[in-house]
Amino acid sequence: MDDCCLEKVVVFDDTVTLSHPKSVYFKDWVASDHQSVLELYQQRKAQLQEQDLATIIYTSGTTGEPKGVMLDHHNLTQGCVNHDIKYDLSDNDSSLCFLPLSHVFERSWTYYMLHKGICNTYNADPKQIAEVIKEVKPTVMCSVPRLYEKIYHSIYAKLQNASFAKKKLFNWSVSVGKKAEKYMNNNQPLPSVLNMQYQLADKLVFSKIREQLGGRLKFMPCGGAFLSAEITSFFKMAGLPVIIGYGLTETTATVTSFDLEQCTLGTVGVVLPNTEIKIGDNDEILVRGTGVMKGYYNKPEETAKVFDGEWFKTGDAGKIDEQGNLIITDRIKDLIKTSGGKYVAPQHLETVLINSGFISQVIVVGEGKPYTTALLVPDFETLKAWATHKEIKFNDIDELITNKRVIKKYNEIVDELQQCLAQFEKVKKFTLMPREFSMEAGEMTPTFKPKRKVITEKFNEIIEKMYA
Repeated sequence: MDDCCLEKVVVFDDTVTLSHPKSVYFKDWVASDHQSVLELYQQRKAQLQEQDLATIIYTSGTTGEPKGVMLDHHNLTQGCVNHDIKYDLSDNDSSLCFLPLSHVFERSWTYYMLHKGICNTYNADPKQIAEVIKEVKPTVMCSVPRLYEKIYHSIYAKLQNASFAKKKLFNWSVSVGKKAEKYMNNNQPLPSVLNMQYQLADKLVFSKIREQLGGRLKFMPCGGAFLSAEITSFFKMAGLPVIIGYGLTETTATVTSFDLEQCTLGTVGVVLPNTEIKIGDNDEILVRGTGVMKGYYNKPEETAKVFDGEWFKTGDAGKIDEQGNLIITDRIKDLIKTSGGKYVAPQHLETVLINSGFISQVIVVGEGKPYTTALLVPDFETLKAWATHKEIKFNDIDELITNKRVIKKYNEIVDELQQCLAQFEKVKKFTLMPREFSMEAGEMTPTFKPKRKVITEKFNEIIEKMYA
């Protein structure tokens, strides 16, 4: 940005060193001349038009160069209106925020919380979420799938060391919950016997899970990546509805989402008010409505490429079922084409494999190769508990993940999970990784999405060994 257009660089973090001559700490800027700041605000508010640019939010760059998405005030205000139609929240609710505000999901959710007058508590360190959520006791909270996956796997990891009686009680409760959930998803009352069983399961098991998440959650919006139907189902039966949604930075977050009363697992819900979707060439999802961006900042050619008239081309493939639910099949740019000419959707495979409590993260690869392979990150807590139970001795993680019995266990897990897949889709080989992919290593985005290009380049030698 040219200095001639720049008035101030306002820095909120006073631990950051000011390097630009026009930069100032927020607290100093406000304290220096409060009256003039207030007058400037009132002046700009009076001049404001709905079509004026409100913010520029950059895409994550997981599939290419980050682009500045220009959203106007109409995009943001209509997002609040659309959610008002769909959800019943008030200033008696409270929210916990821990995703970065540079991400459109958390940003738009925060705007909505402010719009409703809801107290929104900010947690700077996602690693502290387990402790903070018990203290804050939110009634609503948005997150990406990674949080729910970790909670789910943590519960099953602890179950490994539970007594026989506790395991039996837990498994019985889940069995009852699955039966009850079928009625819940269709907004139907439970039959009397099943209702009594479910109330008992809830008292003995599910209520304990809710307590670990503060005990007051009504529902939890979730987006940004795939969350398996199995995990979504588990939280629903536990009285913690995960509201699966779909959207992009370019659509001011939400395009579709589950209804509170009923939902269809395996989909991302129905379209929001004032929004339209249709399926275009190559099954690409197209969006038109009040949330669609103005364009990419200083990138008119890039903007033109993603529009077909008023319709925004998402780059995601999908289909719409008879009930109007959107089903995401994969991101078109992520599709893997094997040397045999078959197209494989890696995110779909990763969602299938992450269903195991023994697996924490998965990256599927295979572009131009004869078959797909995977980098598997074990859930180390679950693996260690299993190894201890099986009396497998190990000195460190490297020794554990190369143990023949451990590798055999993971082969069995992968084979079982892939039974639903076509032969050409199946991961033929995998490598167990000694650590999780992380933000600190530059392998994950702040919203816990894997940076495929970074990961495949960094671990290329390991990947090539699976094709040797």
